[in-house]
Amino acid sequence: MKKIHYLALAGLTFTACHNTPDYDATGIFEATTVTVSAETSGRILKLDIAEGDTVFRGANIALIDTTLLSLQQKQLQSQRLSAETTSPDIAAQASSLRTRIAHQQHECERLSRLLADGATTQKQYDDAQAELAALRGQLTALLSTLGKNRSSISDNAVAIHYQSEQIAEQIAKSEIASPLSGTVLVKYAEPGEFATPGKPLVKIADLNKIYLRSYFTVAQLADIKLGQKVTVIADFGGDNQNEYPGTITWIAEESEFTPKSIQTKDSRANLVYAVKVAVENDGRLKLGQYGEVRL
Repeated sequence: MKKIHYLALAGLTFTACHNTPDYDATGIFEATTVTVSAETSGRILKLDIAEGDTVFRGANIALIDTTLLSLQQKQLQSQRLSAETTSPDIAAQASSLRTRIAHQQHECERLSRLLADGATTQKQYDDAQAELAALRGQLTALLSTLGKNRSSISDNAVAIHYQSEQIAEQIAKSEIASPLSGTVLVKYAEPGEFATPGKPLVKIADLNKIYLRSYFTVAQLADIKLGQKVTVIADFGGDNQNEYPGTITWIAEESEFTPKSIQTKDSRANLVYAVKVAVENDGRLKLGQYGEVRL
């Protein structure tokens, strides 16, 4: 009886050791994706890429029709030119009045000498002075009016210039470039469709640098830290697995309930912390693929 008992205990011990998982956490391979959207309105003239294509940072991937924008820009340029040509020539318009003022000033000086000699009356001299003051007042009013008109026209021309620059910026943004080098995951539009600001066109991800979003229990947090080197095991189905070197790049600050698709070493764990493990992709790893982490 004792031998049977010992054999049973040994069998249980072997089974328990055999069932111990050879990993510390599991997760799904993900990548940082960028959704490229239209920034202007117009018909899509070019979107010559397909899902799975490789694009490079700065490469033109889409073109939106800018005919209406170009016509608006030409109209604004015409309005600005018209505004600038209607700006008053202050010197020319005030020239005649300045000439009259200079003549009246000489007249006042002449009457002043005649008054000193008793050859004219005080009234004639006072009338001449009043006429000079009136002309100077007219000049001041004219300069003020012309100055305000020029300022208003100048402000209007500047506003039109800024509107034209906004149109030019929209025209520039109608030629859409890829913000990163990567692979086209999803194509949301086709040439000939109408684009509006914010409409998604394609989704791109850099599949060369992916990460495994894994989940660790509270008890495991003491064993992990940022920058730590770990081993990532990719599951290709059956017994086909491959190991990759990984680096912990992010640890969640708050816990969450264990996702249903995630297994943990402690089956009783309810709260886990998400951890990103960066992995260099050799071309075999796919988004959504299951993986394991060994510390």
